Amino acid sequence: MSIGLAEARALVAAAQRKAIEIGKPVTVAVVDTGGFSIVSERMDGARPLTPSIAIAKAYTAAVMQRPTRMLKAWCDSQPSFFAQVSRMGHQPIVATDGGITIKKSGEILGGLGVAGGTGGDDQEIAETALRDCEYELEFAEWNAVRR
Repeated sequence: MSIGLAEARALVAAAQRKAIEIGKPVTVAVVDTGGFSIVSERMDGARPLTPSIAIAKAYTAAVMQRPTRMLKAWCDSQPSFFAQVSRMGHQPIVATDGGITIKKSGEILGGLGVAGGTGGDDQEIAETALRDCEYELEFAEWNAVRR
């Protein structure tokens, strides 16, 4: 099951409210479980590259089934392998703040991506939107990297 259009629009609206509150024009993107775009909106004043970044963050969160910030250790510990994997899908895989898996009742429904502020701003906006729309924000540590 994937997130529907009405729910995706509600997430975008919640993210935009938070972005306005903190004074950051951003792009917000929501994708389904396969990483395909449901909705993407660029606020007035958001930089031109932010739609591509937001979609990559949402895509990553959906297909990797973990928030994008959880991929940082993998990216840092195996940069060559991560670089290869990051180009395998129909969007880049990114290891940064601002991409969170959409999950409710333990079921993954898609991904949310925010781009336009600092990494911390993007993360705060995404977390606030998910919290306001009553989605889960807890994810078990991802142990993809084993030594």
